[in-house]
Amino acid sequence: MDNKIKIFLGTGVVATIFIFAFGYLNYVNSYSKAIQPASYRSFSVTAEGKVTAIPDIAQFSFSVITQGGKDISALQKENTEKTNKAIALLKAQNIEAKDIKTQSYNLEPRYQYFDCGRILASGASPCPPPEIVGYTITQTVSVKIRDFAKIGIIISGLAESGVNTMSQLSFTIDDQTKIENEARAEAISKAKAKAEEIAKAGGFKIGKLISIEEGFSPIPFYGLTAAMEKSDGAVPVPAPSIEPGSQEVTVQATLRYEIQ
Repeated sequence: MDNKIKIFLGTGVVATIFIFAFGYLNYVNSYSKAIQPASYRSFSVTAEGKVTAIPDIAQFSFSVITQGGKDISALQKENTEKTNKAIALLKAQNIEAKDIKTQSYNLEPRYQYFDCGRILASGASPCPPPEIVGYTITQTVSVKIRDFAKIGIIISGLAESGVNTMSQLSFTIDDQTKIENEARAEAISKAKAKAEEIAKAGGFKIGKLISIEEGFSPIPFYGLTAAMEKSDGAVPVPAPSIEPGSQEVTVQATLRYEIQ
């Protein structure tokens, strides 16, 4: 009798363990599907949105380089007068103060180096160190131009005002976010339409949107390098015609949907 009771109890325990394990596995499976639906029944679509952007800002930098002797005050005065004259020209063309920025102001010594080979060969005293014979001041200013019709006039005027070099003439978009948003909206709209076509062809319904991923091509800076370079007293070269052209901005959107 005792053996029968033991067998009965043992069978009940095994059955209870089996039922518990089965229920636990079902729970784990259901919970996993609930928190990770994308790993079971989902699909993704990718589309591109493109917007042609017309640059609305031209930007470049110019430098006033002044060389002279050891009188730093005189050099600073000369350099400042030429730079102020160039900035006054910009303001006369209605360039706003916020679009004119001093990038750098450098004061560097100029040295005279001695021919130490001859001095040492003659058996004279040791070679003297380099001697400062003067200084060079370089002031660089960056400019943004919003009226492209004035670019040629400004370049020619700066050359005549005492500016030594101009470089990095490039074009860009002032409000890049707006252009990217337009391309993004187009990409997402195309992706949604593509998802509907795939669901229709596959005979299933689209569930909730699980995720959105995107990538875009940044708006590049492009244009002319070294737009003008001249020495003091040189006759300035007439400014070329400037054509900003256009740039295509592309945004790629990937949408992942749950399948119902």
